[in-house]
Amino acid sequence: MDDSRATDDRAASRAGAEDHLAPDDRFTLDDRLPADYFTATLHADVRRGLGGTPRTLPPKWFYDERGSDLFEEITRLPEYYPTRAEQEILDRRAVEIATLTRAATLIELGSGSSRKTRLLLDALTAGGTLRRYAPLDVSATALEEAGRAICRDYPGLRVAATVADFEGGLALSDEPGPRLLAFLGSTIGNFDEEQRAAFYRTLALSLTSDDVLLLGADLVKEPEVLVRAYDDAAGVTAEFDKNVLHVLNRELGADFDPAGFDHVAVWDAEHERIEMRLRSRRAQVAKIPGLDLSVDFAEGEDLRTELSCKFRRETLTAELKEGGFTVRQWWTDAAGRFALLLAVPN
Repeated sequence: MDDSRATDDRAASRAGAEDHLAPDDRFTLDDRLPADYFTATLHADVRRGLGGTPRTLPPKWFYDERGSDLFEEITRLPEYYPTRAEQEILDRRAVEIATLTRAATLIELGSGSSRKTRLLLDALTAGGTLRRYAPLDVSATALEEAGRAICRDYPGLRVAATVADFEGGLALSDEPGPRLLAFLGSTIGNFDEEQRAAFYRTLALSLTSDDVLLLGADLVKEPEVLVRAYDDAAGVTAEFDKNVLHVLNRELGADFDPAGFDHVAVWDAEHERIEMRLRSRRAQVAKIPGLDLSVDFAEGEDLRTELSCKFRRETLTAELKEGGFTVRQWWTDAAGRFALLLAVPN
């Protein structure tokens, strides 16, 4: 503990010299993705996913500008509880998180607009420990827009943004510690068990004994509640799901007919996860000239577009332990729908 206080004192001295800096001087953007990242990754994902059985695509290809707008709309739907539930926990626990972690740097994976993160930023800056916010995302545009806004709204705070794909490894710089690494929104649920195990090991190797992981996780609940959250009455999630076909058509010159597929959300009780799928309404062939590829769909055949795994406290705690973390705090919203936890490297 004494070492943390010394670190905080040194950081406070540096911050005094930084308070006068203009927002632009406190913002940096480090692009670590190769120039052909999106093209090469999309090509590889489509070849692998559409060439396999069952046919799959990673959910990251939902999120062009239209897809991001649709997802923002989803978070406001009455059926979609996870965003509100996590926000409720942060509203109640952000000050406690700041007190427990005394973080000098807040790192956020897949930060996007960084909207929810402001609750943590408020608590950590009020606590007097935070010196740097380090968001990491694949979208340089989202990072720049959110990062510059945060610099304007939090005088004295440095924002060191990194354009990177954390699924391919964790690109952490020399941020001042202790560090709080936030992975919110239950994005961890998009990984299957094997992917989660590899991800935890990567995190554990990247963090020190002074660092803390803040993880958001959606919990197992009644199947009908879960299905409604991923198949809303207004059809917004259906449009979001089909947006991946629009992305393939635009980026690869494909000729998918979005109207030829139905959106379905299926609860897989064995693996305790929701699967979002596009189900072919008829036998059809989709041509993808950009890859010199044709894909035959039988009537009723599914293209899986997202896994959304749900968790129980005992199993999530156990898999984190196996991956190199010990859970120290576990909080839920009042209805017990969603969990936010603090874990430290073993």
